[in-house]
Amino acid sequence: MLMELLSYAAVGIVAGTIAGLLGLGGGLIIVPVLVWLFGHQGMPEAFIIHMAVATSLMTIVVTSVSSITAHHRYGNVIWPDFGKLLPGLMLGAVGGALLAVNLSAGTMETFFACFALMMAARLWLPALDVTYTSLLNWLPSSLYGVFAGILSALVGIGGGTLIVPYLVTASRAMQQAVGTAAACGFPIALGGGIGFMLFAPVSALRDTGWTAGLIHWPAVLGIISTSVLFAPLGAKLAKQLPSSVLKRIFSAVLLCVDLYFFLR
Repeated sequence: MLMELLSYAAVGIVAGTIAGLLGLGGGLIIVPVLVWLFGHQGMPEAFIIHMAVATSLMTIVVTSVSSITAHHRYGNVIWPDFGKLLPGLMLGAVGGALLAVNLSAGTMETFFACFALMMAARLWLPALDVTYTSLLNWLPSSLYGVFAGILSALVGIGGGTLIVPYLVTASRAMQQAVGTAAACGFPIALGGGIGFMLFAPVSALRDTGWTAGLIHWPAVLGIISTSVLFAPLGAKLAKQLPSSVLKRIFSAVLLCVDLYFFLR
């Protein structure tokens, strides 16, 4: 058990540093590493990816609180925007978890790899210089919230990679978009985590006393114990590196994730 906890703490160090350095929520790093660790720990092969996604979401529930507090302090969270997205995010996250538990491990891994590949490709595409303020109305915000919640729950992320571009296109400043997206990470992670606890199939449950549904609590505790400490280190490094270098690092990390899942 001690070695397992130390390995999870190491995951938190890597995820926290990269999250601070690249602006990733950590899920795109935590999920593939947990898949590798769970595989070596004898977890049920058919549910390893599901457990990794569920566990990643639960770590975001905790780590997002400090991020929300910081962004709120600087006035970067637009709470009315958050309120319009909130119902859709919660509904979508719970629905995404329900969908995930009914997908095979192979399908989940392929979906995750394709998502990471799209995120890497999007980084090199020119930003669209258009704005649609109507996206901040209740109906489009709610519908997009459902979409973002489902997709985020399927891949174990806080949704920042989906919500930031949406809010920027809706005319919000980048700082406001990032701050509001950070706030959105909490309901996504909470709804998805609850979904993975409620909808976990009986065949996936392990009688260890350390799991709740598909969430592996030792991994949650180990990851959050170090990720919250090392995220500021990544943020400090980000200030010292040019954006072009960060872009290359981001792409390289995501391409490594793709290769891992496609070669499994």
